[in-house]
Amino acid sequence: MKTSAVLWVGLLVCLGPRVAEAEWLEASSAHFVVYANDSESNLRTFSQQLERFHAAMAFLTATRAQDPSPSNRVNIYVVGIQSQVRRLYGDVRTDVVGFYQPRAGGSIAIVSNIKVSTNELDFSMIALLHEYAHHFMISSGGFPMPRWYSEGAAEFFSSASFAADGSVGIGRAANHRAGELAFARDVKVAKLLETGTSGYQPQRGDAYYGKSWLLFHYLTFNEQRKGQLTRYLQLLEQGKSSGDAGVEAFGDLERLERELDNYLGQRQITTLHLTPALLQTATREVGIRRLSEAEAAMMPVRIRSRRGVTLEQARALLPEARKVATRFPQDPAVLSALAEAEHDAGNDRESIAAADAALARDPSQVNAYVQKGFSLFRLAEEDPDRTAAYARARTPFVALNRLENDHPLPLVYYYLSFTKAGNEPSQVALNALSRAVELAPFDPELRMMLATRQIKSGQLASARVNLGPLAYDPHGGGLATAAQRLLARMDSDPDWNGQDVDELLNDSVQDDQPATPR
Repeated sequence: MKTSAVLWVGLLVCLGPRVAEAEWLEASSAHFVVYANDSESNLRTFSQQLERFHAAMAFLTATRAQDPSPSNRVNIYVVGIQSQVRRLYGDVRTDVVGFYQPRAGGSIAIVSNIKVSTNELDFSMIALLHEYAHHFMISSGGFPMPRWYSEGAAEFFSSASFAADGSVGIGRAANHRAGELAFARDVKVAKLLETGTSGYQPQRGDAYYGKSWLLFHYLTFNEQRKGQLTRYLQLLEQGKSSGDAGVEAFGDLERLERELDNYLGQRQITTLHLTPALLQTATREVGIRRLSEAEAAMMPVRIRSRRGVTLEQARALLPEARKVATRFPQDPAVLSALAEAEHDAGNDRESIAAADAALARDPSQVNAYVQKGFSLFRLAEEDPDRTAAYARARTPFVALNRLENDHPLPLVYYYLSFTKAGNEPSQVALNALSRAVELAPFDPELRMMLATRQIKSGQLASARVNLGPLAYDPHGGGLATAAQRLLARMDSDPDWNGQDVDELLNDSVQDDQPATPR
């Protein structure tokens, strides 16, 4: 997302000194890496609660996925007051308290300070749990989720509590939506069901999120409607529209509307209480590490780089990165961050030099391999011998694959080393791309890359599986539009050979807005 130069300079002033002077801690666990300027006890409790939340979702959804590779965990940056989150988001006028960006090998969440609690969670924590619920569902499911279902489920799970005995409460009343449900414009069930790939879209000031939570909660716990939600999802997978699937699964929607009104008026609602014995996967130890003075000094640059920068922003940020690197010229983490800043600013050879310097001091610096590879790939675009250049460019990714076998980026760039050179990818490269999507199903660009390759190979049924979640993604921007158009093309032409898939994809992405942070 682009922001103005004035806004970005304001962020340099606001975020930089505070972060640079802070004593930052890193909390490392099975599914998360958290960076915060906080006490060790608070950070440990916070990380343990996140792991318990993951375990609760895994238990309730009967998901038994393997743990992500170290670099594929969600990185959470706790940056302070809400205004700093808004500046990083790119819009100081928004009321956002945190946001999430899904990326293969680099998913991040940026949140304001979080108050650790065993009772009512503050809204910043609820927002973080909401976004992680999206991440989890996309990672463990892969089926197309209409917006109301996706948001309703995320609201359902994030209305949680963490008791001192290690238990977790799920499905509590969404008190943060109480005002919305009471005073905002009501959204009828029929309207909720229209929010598939087209139809009604949430309006500012309506009860969309609250009503989605209410419908999801009711269908989950009401005994008379047991199994209807599962049936609804099955009908979607069969190709029915959200509205038609809703009528077939739920029956008379006006009757359902009346039942929801009555349900909302109850004094108490059912919740789930999960004991520590049910959440054994959440008992893994959380490792706490104090960042060095050098790493803490580079943290403002690192956060903004990971958030994503335009070329203009990158060039404004680069002097700060170079200044820190001058102070700490031997620190491999600083040099890795400098390599990223140089690459973002368009300085590929400088990026490679910084990455090499980092790896010479510490061969385990994952980001140094990544940034060197990125820069080599960009230099290869202008090389007369593109095949040889891209073969050289994948070398850092091959080295990273040996270091971290399930890191998705080496698999992606092995595949791209063929296609960007104008060559047909080998079967090994195709397998690598498929494996990368298995490891990072939450990355929409990666899903689209695999889907378009499958279309070109005549694997239309497999392409549908990958396009479905993209088409329903409410934050997908141009990629969501492209997925919808590709699915429509397959519906209208079952014998389509995918000859013009690239043109259709490019037109869709250019016609629409970019994806937004979640």
